[in-house]
Amino acid sequence: MPKTQKGKPAEKVVHPYSRKAAYLAREEIRLKRKEKQKNDKATRLSSIGEKLLWFQSQLDPTKMVYTRKDACDIIEKYLHRFDSELEQIELMNGIKGRQGRLHGAREAIIKHTIERERAQYESIGFEIPDIINAKHLKTFREWTGDLKKLPNIKLRKVSNKGVDIKNEEEEKNKGGEEGEDDKDDEDDEQVDEMALMSDLY
Repeated sequence: MPKTQKGKPAEKVVHPYSRKAAYLAREEIRLKRKEKQKNDKATRLSSIGEKLLWFQSQLDPTKMVYTRKDACDIIEKYLHRFDSELEQIELMNGIKGRQGRLHGAREAIIKHTIERERAQYESIGFEIPDIINAKHLKTFREWTGDLKKLPNIKLRKVSNKGVDIKNEEEEKNKGGEEGEDDKDDEDDEQVDEMALMSDLY
């Protein structure tokens, strides 16, 4: 009697309107969404890492303390980081006889990025590593660029609003304190003179 060939049982065809088909469709959507979130997170972390490395490269090894004004100066440099690239694009597009505009998409992205960052800096504040706090500055200096250790880097938002006014107020307060010190010295001298006169009489 011939042996019957045993094979794998044929897979059941899933009916397109069955509950299992609906489940499989939901599961596929969930996996795609999860993969997209994973890729978006990786891209975002990479972008933040590049930004922090740029700021780290601008730190002065001999400077142990940074003021808010120092932070604003570094942010201004950061907002102009694409200047040389934009100049190159302008030079290439300025060649006579060239038809069309080269690197138009790249130029548009750069300008949009600069406008968005500038708007943040002049309103709610631009997020940078906290270099104003000495403890956080030390941690940031020691960071090696490992994206897994990004949560250890403390960030803060810095705005250019009121920087000049604050500096003027600090100068005024400093001048006021010096004036008060001079006044106190004068009062002390008057008290000393009165004490000396009372001793004489």
